[in-house]
Amino acid sequence: MDKPQQKLKERKSKFQHTVKNNVIIKGSLLAVLIAITPYLFYLYESVPDTRIWNTFFFTYESKIYESAQVVMWIVTGKLIPILLLLIWFFTCRHWWYHAILVPIIMFIYQIIGFVNTDSDIFDEFQLFHLVPVMAIIIPSIYLIRAKMFDKLNSASKTLEDLEAEFTVRPKTIWGKVKQYF
Repeated sequence: MDKPQQKLKERKSKFQHTVKNNVIIKGSLLAVLIAITPYLFYLYESVPDTRIWNTFFFTYESKIYESAQVVMWIVTGKLIPILLLLIWFFTCRHWWYHAILVPIIMFIYQIIGFVNTDSDIFDEFQLFHLVPVMAIIIPSIYLIRAKMFDKLNSASKTLEDLEAEFTVRPKTIWGKVKQYF
């Protein structure tokens, strides 16, 4: 083997080793993040059980619940599922992963409504506001499914081959976010 080919082979090997290390590091960070979600949920217990919560960064006054701790309990009860659903969305390799957007948007809408009004009716009428999102996601998932079964009936591919064909896999998280905008 001549010298340029040997250098090229060494560079490929070094690049593959770096990619494997990055995958291991990212996977480990995700695993740790998932594992500490119960601790993140119980952060609300560090908030005082008073109507006004003064911190170095901000002052929060609970209007309806009269307890900042209850408000933080509600917020963490919404943020932790959003976090887990986002991890699932960005790591899912199935063709139907767009359906995960519906509960993500529902939880985000609930948090925005709750933070803006601090009212006790923040969980009502979310379905009405989710209709436009669901009107886009559900038909697109159905069309993908129909195309898969059409190709499955007219070709000799397996369902796994078709799923791999229809799956869009951007290389980075930013690439996944970018494909929606």
